[in-house]
Amino acid sequence: MTLGTQKIWVGGLVLALAAAGGQAMAQSTPAQTQQSVPDAPVPNAPAPQTLPTLNSITPVAAAGPPAPPTASGVSGSVGNALPSTPVQKETAEEQAEDQIPLPSSQSAENTLRVNVQYHAIPFIVKDSKGRLVPGITSRDVRVLENGREQHMVYFSSDPRGLSVALVIDQSVTHDTMEKINDSLSALQGAFSPYDEVSVFTYNNGVKMQTAFTAAQSARLGAVLEQSKGIGRDPLMGMTGPLAHGSVINNMPVDGVTDPGHQAGSMSFTVPREFHTLNDAILAAAKEVATADRSRMRVVYVISDGKEYGSIAKSKEVTRYLQTNNIEVWATQVGDSAIKGTGFLDRIHIPLMMRDDVLPKYTAATGGQFDSEFRPRGIEQSFEHISAELRSQYIVGYYTHESPYNESYRSTAVTVLRPDLTIICKDGYYPSAADNTRARPSPAQQAPATAPQ
Repeated sequence: MTLGTQKIWVGGLVLALAAAGGQAMAQSTPAQTQQSVPDAPVPNAPAPQTLPTLNSITPVAAAGPPAPPTASGVSGSVGNALPSTPVQKETAEEQAEDQIPLPSSQSAENTLRVNVQYHAIPFIVKDSKGRLVPGITSRDVRVLENGREQHMVYFSSDPRGLSVALVIDQSVTHDTMEKINDSLSALQGAFSPYDEVSVFTYNNGVKMQTAFTAAQSARLGAVLEQSKGIGRDPLMGMTGPLAHGSVINNMPVDGVTDPGHQAGSMSFTVPREFHTLNDAILAAAKEVATADRSRMRVVYVISDGKEYGSIAKSKEVTRYLQTNNIEVWATQVGDSAIKGTGFLDRIHIPLMMRDDVLPKYTAATGGQFDSEFRPRGIEQSFEHISAELRSQYIVGYYTHESPYNESYRSTAVTVLRPDLTIICKDGYYPSAADNTRARPSPAQQAPATAPQ
């Protein structure tokens, strides 16, 4: 019995020890599992507050873009927990773009700016018989400046509107003035409704009859009627014993005082004639210079070409015309229009009146003049000059000369066709307005010239 009881007790002890070990393992396993799992975040839990540091002051930094959200969708602080609104995002993008440097191709350091001058030259093409030649293209034209060929960027044969300053000479003789008066009624018909005309007259001074007005307006017809003059009578020197009326012993006895008379001499001093043509052209040119540069600027003179008594010099007037791209066209009347007198008119005696200055103005500016003596010829001259003005070709280019070089620049236009005459100005002076001229539109660009 004793042995059996011992076995039962030993078996119970083993079972008791096994039960106690299982309970101990069961109690230790939850503790270990609880220590390995971190604490889960509590939603909307306030951040722990700490006391601020009071012994230091830091400057306030500029507001930057919002902090990017974390992987859990919640930023590090409570204020940045919400996502950015579209407005804030756009502002942040703009601030980021302001801080991005420009590419090297658009940076100011790598931008090349060249100051160039655009210049246009009108010209006329005639054949050997003096007839206008149509159908000239840009491939037929070469333009030179100071002997150097220029690259054309514009070519046109379309007519442009005219801005014309009409200059009427009232210092001509009485019979010549009558011919001018009779032909002025036909002048208005030479212009189109798109043209504008101003009128100047001169004798011993210049007078502007009207500023620019429509060419077909009733105002211009009234101004032309008002611009008719009476001319002057030719003065001749008088000598001899009967030059001063009643004379006894070479002394006048009619009571007329003669301060310049000396005993034994009977003479009469002819007063000087005043033909202020230079001043009249300059005044007209200043009016034309106010016209739009896209229009054709013309000073049209009806005169015998005599010049005396002007304040302005011919060189000054010519330079002003060439600087502002103004052409001088003329109808020459009076004795200067008679064939055979042109050669004598070019001979100038110092300190004497110049008999004809119109050819110099027309040649220097690219214009022309007609010599007409009869009233019918003067009327036809108006129509002829108007037709040639509308038949001009225009070539434009960017000059190779420095924009700071203000000296005279010679120009020449050639056409690659035989037996043709080119009429254009000899040169020009650069103007500040040439730097601000707009480039021609692509539709007006001249095609590339053929290789040489």
